[in-house]
Amino acid sequence: MRHRAGWVRWVVGAVAVYVMGLVGVAPVTMGASSGLKGKFEELKEPSTHTPGKVKLTEFADFYCPHCHMFEQSALPILEKEFGNKVEVTMVGFPVIAGQLPTAFEMYEQAKVMGKGNEMKRVLFRTIHQDKTHLLDRVIREMLIKEVGLDVAAFEAGLASGKPVRALEEGKKWGERVKVQSTPTVLVDGHIKLEADALNPENLKIVIHSILAADGKR
Repeated sequence: MRHRAGWVRWVVGAVAVYVMGLVGVAPVTMGASSGLKGKFEELKEPSTHTPGKVKLTEFADFYCPHCHMFEQSALPILEKEFGNKVEVTMVGFPVIAGQLPTAFEMYEQAKVMGKGNEMKRVLFRTIHQDKTHLLDRVIREMLIKEVGLDVAAFEAGLASGKPVRALEEGKKWGERVKVQSTPTVLVDGHIKLEADALNPENLKIVIHSILAADGKR
């Protein structure tokens, strides 16, 4: 019950996330047409579903405290419940004003080098728990080494401009599917959950219903 109470506080806070100076919370509708259970909005986007596996795309801002809490509170619950039946990928979607894109570019470069999830965890910790700035080159090098990557190769990748382009592509994707608050989750590319629909119990209902539908095919 303590965990659930904490999650309710997160939901109340999440509706106050600002995007481009506006408070963005869209109504969440039941997706009855798809036959799935739970609260979600079904988008006119192609499904990326493969039988037996549910893909979660998390649009998040490294500087958003609610995104950090989602990483700390919700994702471990889903990992425990579904194991390797759920695959989570973060897409950087900056909404917090006044922050440089360094963290997002570091994440994109780490993804290319096979350490995206490790870098994501380190960046959230550094920003929200350690309260350390990423502009310091020495700090950056420490983080790169912590996730097991070569500093010279990593910095060369950053300088190539590819992480910037990847970040821009992610932002365009988020804008296309009308991400209005962070975190927002797309399930299998076309099932959108945001605000109070992101509580772990609703996420479990949606994912279980997708996997159950696989068994009926």
